[in-house]
Amino acid sequence: MDQPKIRLVLADDQSIIRQGLRYILNAQPDMEVVGEAADGEQAVQVTLSTAPDVVLMDIQMPNCTGIEATRAILSTQSMTKVILLTTFDVQEFVLDGIRAGAVGYLLKDTDTGELLDAIRWAHQGQAIYRTTTAGKALAQAISSEAGDLSHQPPDLAEPLTERETAVLQQMAYGRRNSEIAALLYVSEGTIKTHVHRILQKLGVEDRTQAAVMAIRQRLVD
Repeated sequence: MDQPKIRLVLADDQSIIRQGLRYILNAQPDMEVVGEAADGEQAVQVTLSTAPDVVLMDIQMPNCTGIEATRAILSTQSMTKVILLTTFDVQEFVLDGIRAGAVGYLLKDTDTGELLDAIRWAHQGQAIYRTTTAGKALAQAISSEAGDLSHQPPDLAEPLTERETAVLQQMAYGRRNSEIAALLYVSEGTIKTHVHRILQKLGVEDRTQAAVMAIRQRLVD
């Protein structure tokens, strides 16, 4: 039996962008565009009426921004995944997108293969923040919100230790295991063990997803 297709909504105020995306996505054997929107308000309405798996959301649109639309959609339809698309690699947009609940942030000049991969990863629940600015924004968010390292999100089954939280903070800064080991005066093997435990406890697969969860759940708030 064939697997169900990934159902998509395209939200962009430029019709030529939507047309190009629709052509590319409908040509994929595992994807289907089920709705389109030309502004933020339409994006919310179309998404709520079609219940897609993934929304490709332009950030700057009339009536309601993509970030505002993302927040509105996910407040009632949490299973939908939103990927923000933009021509602007702006740190503030990345942070606002993460906090609104978007699982990805991509530039519109991303190549087709990377976009298709991002949609499939988003559908599986993975985070996709692949621009240079996105990496810096993750680090900045952790840095600016760091404070009480003992705070834990209420739904974390096994709390992070104080040392694990410190390692998570350094991971979000983009530091490699060897750099974290030097900063914390432990071996690189010890850091690898901490990283493995952190990913397990958070239920994520990679460092980017761990950093995104840290921001949303304010693990280092």
